Amino acid sequence: MGSKPCPCGSGSILTECCGRYHRGAPAPSPEALMRSRYSAFALGLEGYLRDTWHESTRPTTLDLDDGTRWVRLEVLDHGQDGDQGRVHFRATFREGRRWAVLEENSRFVREAGCWSYLDGTPSVTRLKPGRNDPCPCGIGRKFKSCFGQG
Repeated sequence: MGSKPCPCGSGSILTECCGRYHRGAPAPSPEALMRSRYSAFALGLEGYLRDTWHESTRPTTLDLDDGTRWVRLEVLDHGQDGDQGRVHFRATFREGRRWAVLEENSRFVREAGCWSYLDGTPSVTRLKPGRNDPCPCGIGRKFKSCFGQG
């Protein structure tokens, strides 16, 4: 993990951000858990994803695609009411030369002091960025001078 930036886009170093949750510290909020789960998808941490998925909705297997590269996370809304939480987010990813955005309204539940992902309502939209469009990764450069180079 070292001094790599955290995939969740916080601007912090992975070890000081989502990495602490990956190592076993409990996430203090639904948003923190969602960010750490996004980072786990980006890093291929299947065990963490399964461990933070509520047992009532947890799939028996996860099929993480090595060809998927998660490049940007945007938290659009979040909140909690007692032991219930929600996060609305948008995650941009690339599969080979194809781009898409996963948008989801996720639900979380806290039991015995620990948050877990319950379920979500996802939708996936394909993107087709033009050479002079802003790059979907969100760093502000044109697509042709960022991911569109090759």
